[in-house]
Order: sequence, then structure tokens, then C-alpha cells
Amino acid sequence: EVQLVESGGGLVQAGGSLRLSCAASGFTFDDYAIGWYRQAPGKEREGVSCFSNSDGSTYYGDSVKGRFTISSDNAKNTVYLQMNSLTPEDTAVYYCAADTSCGGFLLGFYYGMDYWGKGTLVTVSS
Repeated sequence: EVQLVESGGGLVQAGGSLRLSCAASGFTFDDYAIGWYRQAPGKEREGVSCFSNSDGSTYYGDSVKGRFTISSDNAKNTVYLQMNSLTPEDTAVYYCAADTSCGGFLLGFYYGMDYWGKGTLVTVSS
């Protein structure tokens, strides 16, 4: 059974940090790119970051560049998203998703990835 399980969300004050984890199972982790996406109430889904396991490339959405860092631990089949300097605008449900590449992320297609997690809520208070 394919599973992507996000964890690490919570409530944090503006300026604080959180680290999200995405634990994958049931598929060949090394063959997939893992992306982070977020959706706030009443807003469109947004691409946050993507890690390509095939070559280690990393990509970021403009709103998080310089503040968020994505990394992968292939031994644990887990991708992390370190989020620093959080602002209330970062409040959203954060999802991880697996796809064959980061192509969808780069093209702004934030739906239709092969596998999705159920999400973890991040709330940033002002």
C-alpha cells in the first residue's frame, strides 16, 4: 500500500521555525520526486518546494525562497521541509506528493501527482 505521511505541523509564532517530514512507503522512493504543496482556506493550492531523487535537484516557490529548505534522507524514505522565518501568510495545510519528476511543480500543475499525503496543518500566529 502506498503511503505518504506528513508530520511536524503545529502552531508557531511569526518568525519561528518548523520542520515538516514526509515519510513514504509502498513505492520505490528513489524513482520519484517529492514535492511540498500548501493550501490555505479560500486560496489556490501553491507549490512550495520539490526534491528530485534522481539527481538531487531542489526547487522552491518564489514566496519561500531563502526561508525554506527541502532535503531528503533516502535511507529513511523521508523528505523534510525546514521552514524558517515563518509569517502568518505561511498558514496552510501542507501536503507532500510523489511524482515521476518535479516537472509538474515547475510548470505550476499542482494536481494529478501520483501519490498524495493527507496533509499537516501549519498555523503561524502574528
